[in-house]
Amino acid sequence: MRAFRHLKAFMSIIEQLQVTAQYLIPQHTVSVLAGKLAESQTPWFKNWFIQRFAKAYQIDMSIAVEPELTQYASFNEFFTRPIRPETRPIDADINSFCSPVDGCMSQFGPIESGRLIQAKNHHFTTLEVLGGDESQAAHFAEGEFCTIYLAPKDYHRIHMPCDGKLVKMSHIPGRLFSVNPLTANNVPHLFARNERVVSYFETDFGLMAMIAVGATIVGSIETVWQGTITPPTAKSVTHWDYAEQNIHLEKGAEMGRFKLGSTVILLMQKASWQWAEKIGLQQDIRLGEKLITRKPD
Repeated sequence: MRAFRHLKAFMSIIEQLQVTAQYLIPQHTVSVLAGKLAESQTPWFKNWFIQRFAKAYQIDMSIAVEPELTQYASFNEFFTRPIRPETRPIDADINSFCSPVDGCMSQFGPIESGRLIQAKNHHFTTLEVLGGDESQAAHFAEGEFCTIYLAPKDYHRIHMPCDGKLVKMSHIPGRLFSVNPLTANNVPHLFARNERVVSYFETDFGLMAMIAVGATIVGSIETVWQGTITPPTAKSVTHWDYAEQNIHLEKGAEMGRFKLGSTVILLMQKASWQWAEKIGLQQDIRLGEKLITRKPD
């Protein structure tokens, strides 16, 4: 019993060292260098890198449009590989949001007094995660949210949870901490500190915000309408207004992607919502599966 307590204490120290190290490393420099390596098209290097990664994380290539690892021009092309649409059927209920990604449900539930749960004993606010934009944060008062973590093994394109018209986008510079569960449990206000891209859509359910959160060695965040948003990172918040451009995306359509993985946060306005029965904390969810349904008034 004593040995078990010593082991537990030792593991706790190791975890704290892992978290502390993230404060000390030059996060953006490391991420830029990782991005350059991931873009390498040198055959022996990219093939070696891809094959080792696929084996280490047990990547399921049977769902990929191109299952042959050596056919990818770079690691980034492999990492953002398309999958066969029939492997991820999109929920057809017009009163529901579907999951925008493959991942693990970190947190979900009501936005209470503008606060979202990050992890046990850790919260952040809509105002913080939206970069201090009070007018936008007000839309989500008493609404619902979910946070989905994309592990290295997951499909890394982001899709629309419902039909929507793009109205605004913001790039909010910040740190690049890891977003894995260990860091989420130990770094306060993590998702409001990391670099992120917020896309706002008008939908039949009201305003929706989709937040793509960057992380350590995330080489790039892209959208289908604007291309690469970061890198390079900016010094201050950048805004785009698309209200007059009539950019409409259907439910299930691709809206962006990560080059190396991270987290997606979805914000929804107040309504009579019902989470799908299968949704649970720390449970895997797949792109297209029913996420939440708006109940009739």
